[in-house]
Amino acid sequence: MTRPELMEEALTKSAIGAFFEVYNALGYGFLERIYVAALEEELRMRGHDVEREVRVRVTYKTKDVGRQRLDMVVDGRLVIEVKSTFNLHSSASRQLYNYLHATRLQVGLLLHFGPEARFTPMVCTGR
Repeated sequence: MTRPELMEEALTKSAIGAFFEVYNALGYGFLERIYVAALEEELRMRGHDVEREVRVRVTYKTKDVGRQRLDMVVDGRLVIEVKSTFNLHSSASRQLYNYLHATRLQVGLLLHFGPEARFTPMVCTGR
């Protein structure tokens, strides 16, 4: 199994640093869209290319069966999912895993702007 911290290490460290910068500046309690906008700004200031609300197709065999919307893709290599709930629901990790699977990208970060700042790195290498 691949250790998450070894894949896209510089990129994920930069994104995690941006996450804590935003959390320390804004604190807890804002809506998700506020954190996503601030995170986008911080990532751009750090020199990253950021795509927001990225729509991806989900296919079954050769059939298009639906679409999903990702919060953010950074430098075309890192999927970021942002949550701003009091408690992080257990389905959040599954959601990020499915986004990685649908995009065929390998590295993701789940960023929780909750009462305490928490992040979860994820790697999806098997298809």
